[in-house]
Amino acid sequence: MSRSRRALISGAGIAGPAAAYWLSQAGWRVTLVDNAPALRSGGYMIDFWGPGLEVAERMGLGAQLRARGYRFGELRFVGRDGRQLARLRGESVAGALGERYVSILRADLSAMLFARAADRVETRFDDEATALWDAGEQAEVSFRRGGRERFDLVVGADGLHSNIRRLAFPESRGWLRPLGYLAAAITVEDYPHVDPLAYVSRTVPGRQVARYALRDGRTTLFFIFAAELAKGRRLDDLAGQKALLTDLYRDVGWEAREVLAAIDRAQEVYMDAVGQVFAPAWSRGPYVLVGDAAYCLSLLAGEGASFALAGAYVLAGELARAGGRVREAAAAYEAMLRPVVTRKQRSARRLGGWFAPRTRPGLVLRNQLTRLMSAPALSRLIAGPMLDDGFALPDYPLA
Repeated sequence: MSRSRRALISGAGIAGPAAAYWLSQAGWRVTLVDNAPALRSGGYMIDFWGPGLEVAERMGLGAQLRARGYRFGELRFVGRDGRQLARLRGESVAGALGERYVSILRADLSAMLFARAADRVETRFDDEATALWDAGEQAEVSFRRGGRERFDLVVGADGLHSNIRRLAFPESRGWLRPLGYLAAAITVEDYPHVDPLAYVSRTVPGRQVARYALRDGRTTLFFIFAAELAKGRRLDDLAGQKALLTDLYRDVGWEAREVLAAIDRAQEVYMDAVGQVFAPAWSRGPYVLVGDAAYCLSLLAGEGASFALAGAYVLAGELARAGGRVREAAAAYEAMLRPVVTRKQRSARRLGGWFAPRTRPGLVLRNQLTRLMSAPALSRLIAGPMLDDGFALPDYPLA
């Protein structure tokens, strides 16, 4: 680039800090903005593999990821009395992935990425864009905390409910499509049941709760339930979220008493709809969408974080290759990623029914398939096509 160009990135979750890092590597002056007062904590565990893991390794985070992450040994489905109904050993999945995966709290991955980028970019919390205007080859942006500035590139990396997508694409209201489920997560200390390195889960029709122990004495509980079960409920505050979870899980048997006690003392609840974003275009002029803002796979798909990192890296690389020409780079970025993202979205749409089947026959079938997948050969046959994204990460001239 003949001059140092300016980029605004909205969103300090996964895609945003990754894009900030790689754009700074490509010589851009980057401002990273997020409407939260600080990095978000809590959230849920993600299984991290594929191109995103390779991007993280290229950022020098491989050792840290493995040190802070987990290699879960089993997934166990239990009945009302706690007895095992089906079990999937971790090595079955590890075999399908060739050992290149790690489970990690989403907030921990976000913090690692942010720390890697923070010393090379300007960061602004508790702020967000309020309006965008095209200004020739640049974009003019107004901010909630005041002021208007010009940028050569505006990146929407602000998730499923993207603010930049709403501002840059006024027609985008219908691009977010719910998949019929909601998900929630809480993390508490001193949960009385601990099975190290195991997901232990109870499912009844339309509802699932799973627990997994963390190293520091905390336990995360993850809930998935059919969206119609929340109809008419108030979900915009902590009290309403906790009341819904209490009502939905008081009769599931197993550890219901302990689960309800954990809900009661939780300090925060992550809760959101499970959905996908189908954007007919990922860019418009100086505006480009990355990660969930452009192509959310759904939080049940398992590779949302991976493709958020991959998208950030590819966008920065194509910008470097195109000499900073945004429209040219954005077109190449989309052409490279859209085919694989479309395939992954199609596969992900079936996963809600696997986590929380809506009928008892569906539950029986899910458990039978889980038992079959415990055999390594069958695991590779069943899970391999779903886990293999068929995407080779390119090499770019990034310093």
